[in-house]
Amino acid sequence: MKPIFLLTLILASQIACHSQTGNKEPMEKNPYYSRTDTRKLHVTNAEWKKVLPPDLYAVAREAATERPFTGKYWDADVKGNYYCAVCGNPLFRSDAKFASSCGWPSFFEPLRANSVIYKEDNSLGMQRTEVLCERCGSHLGHIFDDGPPPTHKRFCMNSVSLDFEPDPGAH
Repeated sequence: MKPIFLLTLILASQIACHSQTGNKEPMEKNPYYSRTDTRKLHVTNAEWKKVLPPDLYAVAREAATERPFTGKYWDADVKGNYYCAVCGNPLFRSDAKFASSCGWPSFFEPLRANSVIYKEDNSLGMQRTEVLCERCGSHLGHIFDDGPPPTHKRFCMNSVSLDFEPDPGAH
């Protein structure tokens, strides 16, 4: 009985660890996904619609927002890197992630200054700054001025717009 329990425990921890590595489907179906290619992409929404899962397309290409506290990364604390789920562009390091209690993954700075671009967003009767992937122009979320030091910024991102790769040995 003990070996079966131990095997079940090991399998459960492996599944939990594997589930933190992001959605593999976009990488397999999406010919534009690359974590090494830095060339700016010029892909039509019609083409993106063919290669992206519907939930990712809605957020990334139509600026939808996932419900708070429902995304896979809002409370994740595994060390590693976050990438654009649409194109693979490196976006954030887990060391810049913090618990903001807003219900979405929040970061105080991008991995590189040019990882993201900003756009004025006056939708829904609010003045906000939209955060887009610099490489593919996909909607990631919004940035606010209520984050922690040193930047006092809160990059409030949609989990579905992010892909994650844990550091080797991280669980």
